[in-house]
Amino acid sequence: MQEIEQKDFVASTKEGVVLIDFFATWCAPCRMMGQILEGINEEIGDKVNIYKVDVDKNEMLARTYGIMSIPTLMIFKDGVAKEKHVGVWMQNECVDTLKKYL
Repeated sequence: MQEIEQKDFVASTKEGVVLIDFFATWCAPCRMMGQILEGINEEIGDKVNIYKVDVDKNEMLARTYGIMSIPTLMIFKDGVAKEKHVGVWMQNECVDTLKKYL
């Protein structure tokens, strides 16, 4: 999974289904979510782009999307935010939700 910054955000989310993980390196639940995202990437990474955004490095972007707690995951479809999930998201639930947008 690639980490992106604010300057890359619009281009990275404008086409297809994209899952964004808003995280911080010091956050234990974020590290747990990172392992789950690896499984999601293995399962459906050919159909969904998965990116990580470090909220400490991209504060304005986090504010733009109302990120108050981490990890927060957002699903985008063709540049439009469709869903937001706060906290650790189990792999099967996340994959099922992503499949609705494929």
